[in-house]
Amino acid sequence: MLALTYPVILASASPRRKELFTKLNIPFSVHTLPVKETIPDEIPAKEAAIYLAQRKGQAHRHLAKNTLVITADTVVIANNQILGKPLHPAQAKVTLSQLSGHTHQVITGVCIYLNEQMYSFDVATQVSFGTLSNQEIDYYVATGQGNDKAGAYGIQEWIGLVGIQSIKGSYYNVMGLPTFELYQFLKNNFQ
Repeated sequence: MLALTYPVILASASPRRKELFTKLNIPFSVHTLPVKETIPDEIPAKEAAIYLAQRKGQAHRHLAKNTLVITADTVVIANNQILGKPLHPAQAKVTLSQLSGHTHQVITGVCIYLNEQMYSFDVATQVSFGTLSNQEIDYYVATGQGNDKAGAYGIQEWIGLVGIQSIKGSYYNVMGLPTFELYQFLKNNFQ
């Protein structure tokens, strides 16, 4: 187990990030504040995740002195466009249809805030979907599992099991937290 010099706050409402961070066996608490997740037009798609993670970090910077505050944000990019969380089932169907039979990129930005110092990095994973039938897309959308996820899917869910042909990079990054890179960063900088 990693013995960190500082207590840790995970500033994320994501149940997947909480689950993954718990599995790292690093004691932490959760604290969240609402942060507007709008991306200015001048921010390139590939920089959006780190931009949002840093915004979240800045919003949480006051939480506690001598405390590591960790924030993250994940974006799905296809054809240089960000595919966000679907607002309704019809949008989820369109998004999954765009991903079907193609490769896209999942980028998670991570921000660590400590005593007015910000450290950040991002991790990218290439995800290739096989061709999904309309019935498969309809079935998954009807479950509602992709409603709160960038790109309208979860790699760990049914659609990931039957639809994802291959990935190049971190599986956990696609779930929302690049655990290897985060663990190494914490070990090398805050132990």
